Amino acid sequence: MSQIIEFIGNHTLLFVAFVATLGMLAYTEYMRFASANTALSPFEATQKMNAGEAVIIDVRDDAEFKGGHLLNARNFPVGKFDERMHEIEKFKDKEVIVYCDSGMRATRALAKLKKNGFTSLFSLAGGLAAWEKANLPTVTR
Repeated sequence: MSQIIEFIGNHTLLFVAFVATLGMLAYTEYMRFASANTALSPFEATQKMNAGEAVIIDVRDDAEFKGGHLLNARNFPVGKFDERMHEIEKFKDKEVIVYCDSGMRATRALAKLKKNGFTSLFSLAGGLAAWEKANLPTVTR
């Protein structure tokens, strides 16, 4: 035990970096668990989209959205999510697929949607990066 205390005393910056990294990892896992969503593969998302069962929400910024997005996706940037929640409320009775570039912003958006009473929530596993890796099309407007 005294060696641990001595190590922390001699390497304070290293210890602080370790604790910060551990905290970020714990927070990320907590947010993933709290959102309790089902991640869909690009193939599964395509099936839901083709069946007309799902509403697609892109939570990236406007510039990213204009650079390319999924067909029929609606853009609700996660930074403006709270102020635009009234626009999303009309989709409560539908299945909602949320995506971003890699999944981090989508996790935050899913937690907010769940908190506002949405029940049928999904995320695109791997985000737009996985969609493009699967050679599926994106559109620009």
